[in-house]
Amino acid sequence: MAKAKVAVLISGSGTNMAALLYASRAADCPYEIVLVAANDPEAKGLRLAEAEGVKTFALSHKGMKRPEHDTAMDAAIRASGAQWVALAGYMRILTPEFVAGWEGRMVNIHPSLLPKYTGLHTHDRAIEAGDSHGGVTVHLVTAELDDGPILGQTPVAILPGDTADTLAARVLIAEHQLYSRCLADLVTRETRPEWLLEQVRERAFALPEVEETVSHGMACFGVLKGKKFAYFSGNHHGDGRIALLVKISGADEQAMLIEQDEDLYFRPAYFGDGWLGIHLDRGDNDWEAIADWLWLSWRAVAPKRLTDLMDAAGQF
Repeated sequence: MAKAKVAVLISGSGTNMAALLYASRAADCPYEIVLVAANDPEAKGLRLAEAEGVKTFALSHKGMKRPEHDTAMDAAIRASGAQWVALAGYMRILTPEFVAGWEGRMVNIHPSLLPKYTGLHTHDRAIEAGDSHGGVTVHLVTAELDDGPILGQTPVAILPGDTADTLAARVLIAEHQLYSRCLADLVTRETRPEWLLEQVRERAFALPEVEETVSHGMACFGVLKGKKFAYFSGNHHGDGRIALLVKISGADEQAMLIEQDEDLYFRPAYFGDGWLGIHLDRGDNDWEAIADWLWLSWRAVAPKRLTDLMDAAGQF
């Protein structure tokens, strides 16, 4: 399987970038670093990346408005072919537009046990508070500073007599260990059946009166005490696919959709013309579209009292 392509943004020495880079050289690592970009052309990490044969990009933010700088950085990232972004000591607050463009695909590392101590001077604050541990957190990036979903944490004991510098030195070791593991887990989760099923489950249960059962060895979703509207197929009958099966109008719609995108849609065996298979194992799922498919399929089997309620709710 091709490795996921990652761009790393730095502002300084790039030690976490180096940890990600050297971890990526392992044969079983699922990602590769395709770009190291910095907002400081003198960042030492750029020299290391160049020496290791990694493409670099540098653009000083000085004299530029934040949106303009973010737009230029985003263009360089996308030109590199990166599918994911890892912030590694990137000392810039990103615009909401930049963050939204990489929603769910941009990750950061922060030297505290979030939600404690967002922002700067985390080690000083942990010591002053009398905490037993400092630590490090890897999290997805959202528009709110240091507030995205947590992907992993490592506590680091605060020793008697510790200063911010001595604690930081040990936390940095933990950072180098944690970041590559969390990134590897993140870039592969969209092909893992258990994660994909949880995404389908979350969206199915956003609909009214839904229950989950097991049928023919598959998780399936139906209206409570009613008909089934979706199945989660994980290598069903050895077909090698991880897919969502939803109801459609019939053979004509099935054929039309498969003709439009045969890499995404397929005719599920044993289900007939009234069902459509949607691949979930390509690693690039449009979850809003999946939610729409679940809604349409639910609507096809739901009793009129429920669809009338949904229609009424949609008018407000």
